[in-house]
Amino acid sequence: MSEKSNYQHNKKITDMKAITIIKQTKLFVVAIVCCMVSNPCLADDKPIPVEQLPAAAKTFVQENFKGKKILYAEKDWGTYECRLDDGTKIDFHKDGTWDKIDCNMSAVPDSTVPAPIMNYVKANFPGAAITKIDKERYGYEIELSNDMDLKFNRQGALIGMDD
Repeated sequence: MSEKSNYQHNKKITDMKAITIIKQTKLFVVAIVCCMVSNPCLADDKPIPVEQLPAAAKTFVQENFKGKKILYAEKDWGTYECRLDDGTKIDFHKDGTWDKIDCNMSAVPDSTVPAPIMNYVKANFPGAAITKIDKERYGYEIELSNDMDLKFNRQGALIGMDD
């Protein structure tokens, strides 16, 4: 084989390899996009019928928010969120235990707040109401109606404060 034909032969092989790599890359990208679009598990905040909330979540609302109605529910990666007719937002874990309660400017029900935290707030902020409570790894974070944020450990002892 002459040098020129050897060069042309090698160039064809190189070009074919490059085309194959480009085709494989395109195919891979298309496959990833199709998986992302067609997989409902990857969708955030999927509205669901209220009946599909875990039983424990519905019971929690009935027992602690008497007279309130769940207007809207959604599922996101195995967690749930619901909105009540007074604007309250409650986040639940997949087993139906609550994670966060946000009552906007009205008070969260006393029954949802651990007693040591409730006692601390009543003793130290007598005119304030707890408007939000959030379970954290370390314990609880609450927001008061006077815009104070308080952090408590799992035993209910104050560990931080922001205003």
